[in-house]
Amino acid sequence: MTASPPGPTEVYVVIEGAIGVGKTTLAPVLAQRLGARLLLERPEDNPFLPRFYREAAQAAFSTQLSFLLQRAGQAEQLRQRELFGSGCVSDFLFDKDRLFAELTLSRTDFALYERVFERLAWGLPVPDRVILLQAPVAVLKGRVDARGREYERDLAPDYLARLIDHYGRFFRDYRQAPVIEVDTTVLDPAHVPDHLEQLLAALTDPAPHQRLPARRLL
Repeated sequence: MTASPPGPTEVYVVIEGAIGVGKTTLAPVLAQRLGARLLLERPEDNPFLPRFYREAAQAAFSTQLSFLLQRAGQAEQLRQRELFGSGCVSDFLFDKDRLFAELTLSRTDFALYERVFERLAWGLPVPDRVILLQAPVAVLKGRVDARGREYERDLAPDYLARLIDHYGRFFRDYRQAPVIEVDTTVLDPAHVPDHLEQLLAALTDPAPHQRLPARRLL
């Protein structure tokens, strides 16, 4: 069955993509344009994240579990869809949490993580649309360096490359909601009004998978 376009009072849109791709920049712009509430991830609240970037193997499980509990607490609000009568725009997809876990955890840690994930994920609503922002490794690394977070300074390009690959495979098989791919090296809906209008038009299209037309920025 094809999904129908979300109505103005029911839209739940998730913006996804790898580190540094621009999720948190676009989310408030889109929320304001849609008249929707905003639900943002809070990486700065994860006390294990700085250590993860220094010692990934030692800090992976605690970092991942902290993110999982944080995201579950935020997403819990979405169980009561009536609280979001004006809609909601979020810069994270709860199901995506498993993607990072697969990338960073050992087999035994991932098995334990999966048990916790399944309990927390029960009953959470799925989005009406997912916007997948994309950019190559060099662009992501440049954006991450430019925002100047100390703990991200040593983020390895090979980690970003593996993350991009995991995102690609995850969303190729994602069937819970229509996915709109946006190449952020070509389109900039957070800052270019015409590009934002293209994205808004795509949100009303029920096609299961879209790629916005590429064109050069002015």
